[in-house]
Amino acid sequence: MSRMPLLHQLPNMLTLLRIGAVPVLILFLHSGRYGLALVVFLVAGITDGLDGWIAKRFDAVTRLGSILDPLADKMLIVSTYVMLAVSGDIPFWLLLLIGFRDLGIIGGVLVLQWVHGDVHMQPSPVSKLNTFLQISLVVLIMVERVDLLSLSLLTEAVLWLVVATTLVSAFHYVYFWVIRSADAAEQSR
Repeated sequence: MSRMPLLHQLPNMLTLLRIGAVPVLILFLHSGRYGLALVVFLVAGITDGLDGWIAKRFDAVTRLGSILDPLADKMLIVSTYVMLAVSGDIPFWLLLLIGFRDLGIIGGVLVLQWVHGDVHMQPSPVSKLNTFLQISLVVLIMVERVDLLSLSLLTEAVLWLVVATTLVSAFHYVYFWVIRSADAAEQSR
């Protein structure tokens, strides 16, 4: 077996490893083992960056990977936020805000695909910032819960930045979809 086929499958294997880490992370958070949960979350984050870098660097981007990678990211983030809300580490309304924004985006993409055919959505800069802030909030909360550092003011600030960027990115996607739908309707005339 040559090295190239294995190298081309490595990004997908790393993505599957990240998906497999989700139930482990949930179990650690459920049992209050924030130190281990933080390690799993950070390792999952590293594999996310690594799989993308390998896929691009070695021209190993696959259709499967382009579907699994965002799915793995959402599974990791949403599961973590659910567990943090259940344990009282974040307000429940924040989970609802993030969850309904994500469901709205998924629903919007499905509607656009149904109406206009194949849709290639790229995350907006504000959406990328939102994801970064969501991840940062998780890390800050876990660091605090392990008693590594007291970061309550920073954690509170990042929480409100997550709220702001979640709302702005939701409105951005709605605006984009309205413009796209209007442009498509105009072109079909």
